[in-house]
Order: sequence, then structure tokens, then C-alpha cells
Amino acid sequence: MRFQRLSELKPPRAHERILATLPEEIRMAEVALAKAFRLNELVRAIHKGSYEWYGFTLGSREEPELVADIGLPRNDRNVTDYTSVGPERIAEYQESLPRDRVITGWIHSHGILDFKGFSGTDEENHATVLDYVTALLRKPVAKREVVIKDLVMLSKGDYGETDLERGSVSLITDVPVGEARILETVYGGFCYGIVIGDRGWHRQEIHYKWRGILSGQTTASRKDAGMALVATGRLLTQADIDALAEEVREKIKPEARAPRERYQKECT
Repeated sequence: MRFQRLSELKPPRAHERILATLPEEIRMAEVALAKAFRLNELVRAIHKGSYEWYGFTLGSREEPELVADIGLPRNDRNVTDYTSVGPERIAEYQESLPRDRVITGWIHSHGILDFKGFSGTDEENHATVLDYVTALLRKPVAKREVVIKDLVMLSKGDYGETDLERGSVSLITDVPVGEARILETVYGGFCYGIVIGDRGWHRQEIHYKWRGILSGQTTASRKDAGMALVATGRLLTQADIDALAEEVREKIKPEARAPRERYQKECT
């Protein structure tokens, strides 16, 4: 037999059945985005300058895809150029939330900087938040065939030591079986990444992670995402703004000196 194309030499694709999907765009409550930009204003007013800060996107356990609110944790370090997210701060803030509220990603400000993208430090923060959020919110998204080369089928009480020496994997059944397919559950999760600026712009990404429960195969990806604003009927009240101002005073800690060389290196 002569193969006409190299593609004919490829093994058949493993069977996969989709069980659930992950979000393709970020649905965000209008009040949550308004709160983020109000935080920018309060940082400038209270701390007399534009500084980077970070917070978390929050959703409900029943509907984590919708960003219902923004949470502001204690920031370890705020400068004009970058901010960093630590796993301890994520866990600490999650523990402070009501049981039905969950962290679904992170949001941060580039302040007055005109860099409308994600820096190298931001990418590290994405990975940190993704690991935490997917561990918390992962769900079965697919059944995928595990293709095992040299699978040997054996039946209980009808094999010897030499039979066990054959193949890469032995599947022992209570009755003779001529063919078997192994389908593993693939768990998937996501986290949101949003960056905003003092001039009113915003950009967002969704980061994904999948892991096969049997094979342990882990894959990750990300995509630029659109934002769909959702009217929930809730507006920022003056009481909300006053409470937010107190949080800014307590949790945002600007540093006088900013490492400009680090920012410039990451953005070039």
C-alpha cells in the first residue's frame, strides 16, 4: 500500500465529547466597572497621585461567569509602574467573602500610564490567579478518549505472568472483552484578567486551563475578550463611595520611588 499524503500516516484522532463550555467574553455588571474607575479617582484624590493597584473580580458560585462586583484586598506594594499579586493575598481575601461569593479573576489599573496592555509582571499575576481560581471553580468540560499504545486485554483467572509482561498497559476484566475505550474526564476552568487606565480605557483577557483526570495532561491558553456590560439595577451610592474611600486609605500603600527601568524593560 502506498500513502499519497503524510496526513494518511497520522493515527486517528482521539474521541472527545464536550460536556460544558467556558466563557468566550466577559459579562460584567455596569456597577462593577463603574466601581473600578471610581477606585482610580479615589486613589488619585486620596494619595495625591496615580498609582497602580489591583483587585479581584467577584461572582456567585451559581454564576461565576458574571462579574457582579469588584473586591479590593490589601495591596502589598503600589507604585506608579506595576503591582503584584501573591497567592496568600488571594486566599486571604477569598476567606473574607460570604460563602456564595467567589473570586473569578483579577483587575488592575495602569493609572496614568498609556500602556494599554499586559506587562511581564501582569503575566505572572495571571498565572497565579488562574491556578487559584481553576482549583476552586473547575468543572467537567469534556470526556476524552485516552489512547493507550499496546493495550492488552486480559480476563480474570485466565492469564499468566507472561501475559502481564506484554504491552504497555494491562486491562483485566471479569469477563472476556474484545474491545474497550477509556474516556477520561477533562476538567476546565477560567479566570478573567482586566486592565484599566485613568483615561477611561480598558482591556481584558480570559485565561483557561484544562486537565485530564487520568492522563494528567494539562493545557492552558488565553484570548483577548470582549466585554458585555450587564444592567443589574444596582448603582453606586454615596455610602458605597464613602466606604470605598476608606478601603483605599487602608489598603492602598503608595511608595515614593518607582522602579521605572523595570516597567520600561517589560513593555519593550
